[in-house]
Amino acid sequence: MRAKILIVDDDPDILLSLQNRVSFMGHEPLTATNGKEALRLIGEEEPDLVLLDLKIPDITGLEVLKQVGAASVPSRPQNEETTQTTPYTTPLIVILTAYGTIELAVQAMQLGAFDFVPKPFTADHLTVVINKALDTVALHRHVETLRKEVDAQFEPIVSTTKRMSDQLTVAKQAAASSATVLLLGETGTGKEVVARAIHRWSPRSSKPFIAVNCAAFPENLLENELFGHEKGAFTGAAKREPGKIEIAEGGTLFLDEIGDMPFTMQSHLLRVLHDRTFYRVGGTQEVRANVRFLAATNKDLKQAIRQGTFREDLYFRLAVITIALPPLRERMEDLSTLIEHFLNRPSNVGLCKHLTLSDDAFQALQRYHWPGNVRELENILTRALILCPGDTIEPEHFSLPALPTSIPSTPPVHQEPNSDLLFFSYHQSMDAYSQKLLETALRRNGWNQTKAAAELGLQRTYLTKLLRQKQIPGKPPTASD
Repeated sequence: MRAKILIVDDDPDILLSLQNRVSFMGHEPLTATNGKEALRLIGEEEPDLVLLDLKIPDITGLEVLKQVGAASVPSRPQNEETTQTTPYTTPLIVILTAYGTIELAVQAMQLGAFDFVPKPFTADHLTVVINKALDTVALHRHVETLRKEVDAQFEPIVSTTKRMSDQLTVAKQAAASSATVLLLGETGTGKEVVARAIHRWSPRSSKPFIAVNCAAFPENLLENELFGHEKGAFTGAAKREPGKIEIAEGGTLFLDEIGDMPFTMQSHLLRVLHDRTFYRVGGTQEVRANVRFLAATNKDLKQAIRQGTFREDLYFRLAVITIALPPLRERMEDLSTLIEHFLNRPSNVGLCKHLTLSDDAFQALQRYHWPGNVRELENILTRALILCPGDTIEPEHFSLPALPTSIPSTPPVHQEPNSDLLFFSYHQSMDAYSQKLLETALRRNGWNQTKAAAELGLQRTYLTKLLRQKQIPGKPPTASD
């Protein structure tokens, strides 16, 4: 990279020598002979690197370093629990001085100096230091660019309803602390989206956000996934491997589907939440964890506690702050905003031309009950973007499951006097409709669960779990049935 390098020294011979060296290396030199001028040029010219002499008129080099460090806004804030490192100043500063002592070097490095070069120095030595400093500048810019690209991949929170806004207000308040947050809501309501937002709003946002799906691993593999293992802990353990807790050091660990965590593993997690320590698999050395925990589930954990499948003490450790996300059918005021977001988001570039919804298509989406919530809406609109041949999306492009033509065969809860209309329990009706929907999708796809899941806009593993919960056979009935 061709860099802009500011040279600050009151010795004209050294100033000229450094200016020639910088030009010879292919960079653009700027010069200043005192601290006040140096601060002005740093503010106006925004150099990439400063070669700063300590003994300069008006303002000393250390004072310039202090002011630059104070003015440098970190790309991410740090809280008192995170490991403090040498501040990264913008621009990077290399100290040059003939009065080189260990005390001065330590003080300069603590204030954010990148390196300390005592005079006299050789041209080759200075060249190495400048190249090393510019490599660091390029690396920091690259990391910041990657962070922005990663952040852009995650969906923003789109909502205008009061119920959702109230929950987001709680989330923002919780983000400032390191308290554990439990996110509750049906599948597809955006629990991970909110979890990532809490991390971005928190003082730990410069550190990793690591997500672990507790339902995706058997018990022994989940233990290794979270805690890591020592060399020789089991067959094939050729070296020590850190777990997700260690990888998330200083940042946030998101435990998705916490309600499906095996009971034995819950006790291991409880210890980490209690004293922030754990042992790697096969290890005897205690490891301390500086991690903020977020958890999410679509299950009723209080019912799981009564059934003996979830530890009550773990629940209270997790539910320091609870955020309940409403399903899409209870925040239909957001439907038009969500539709606009999914149809016009940057990730759609190259997918197809800009499309709009017809009135009939919008009404079809309004009438639908959205069992898969926002995720299902996203999948249906993405499918429509791909399959629509024109510039207007019509209802047939959604492939929405047909609404039931008959009333589900569930017992009525009550009947209003002098009325022919029967009223049913909401949950009974939804369960019956959900079961009918799953069975119809399976039959239509020849009992191929992968195809049925794709048609319904569900993940294959989640469809299997639904079939198990509702005791729906995953194979076609035999003649004897």
